[in-house]
Amino acid sequence: MSADWRIDTVDTIRGLILTAAPGATEEVKWRKPSNPDGVPTFSLDGLLCTVETYKDKVKVTFAKGASVTDPSGIFNASLDAGTRRAIDIHSGDVVDEKGFSDLIRSAVDVNQH
Repeated sequence: MSADWRIDTVDTIRGLILTAAPGATEEVKWRKPSNPDGVPTFSLDGLLCTVETYKDKVKVTFAKGASVTDPSGIFNASLDAGTRRAIDIHSGDVVDEKGFSDLIRSAVDVNQH
């Protein structure tokens, strides 16, 4: 990742995940020449989500997002996918911290039941 808004966004997302899901673990997977930093993945009783950076966005993909309650309507990508759901965050977007934290807690609940 280059030093830009995406780093701050990933740091914010990381903090929200680890606060909303105490005990969650972070691993970096899928390192390759085109993405030497890899993809942060967060798990607690199974995969919760991945956080990927692209040129124009940060994408948070919930592995079982179709089963996660989203009362705040935060999911805005992969809405037609069978199992997963995602949030695309662009430069200047404000993360709904409460809504995002609620999604993380719901994802943990899905994994635990």
